[in-house]
Amino acid sequence: MADLAEDSSLRGLQRYVKSCEEERGFCAQSALEKCLLLGEETGELFRAVRRASGLRTDPDSRTADVGEELADILNYVLAIANRFDVDLDAAFRRKELRNRRRVWR
Repeated sequence: MADLAEDSSLRGLQRYVKSCEEERGFCAQSALEKCLLLGEETGELFRAVRRASGLRTDPDSRTADVGEELADILNYVLAIANRFDVDLDAAFRRKELRNRRRVWR
């Protein structure tokens, strides 16, 4: 099993997810399948945020905590990036350079 370093960079996390998918047999899932799973996890995050914010939720629904749901979402985002050979660290940095030049009102 792949080791996850305590101080992993975004690139390190992306490599880790790729390795885990290979080990767990998830490599055959398409980007579309990963996007659909990401959508499901996003709904679970929203439910966890509702519950953590004190909003009414179905008491019988299984809801993890916000951190667990965010971790699930990050996992799928990294997997989708891997499907398209996107270096997410580099993409994030490029986008932030563009955002710095934007005027936010």
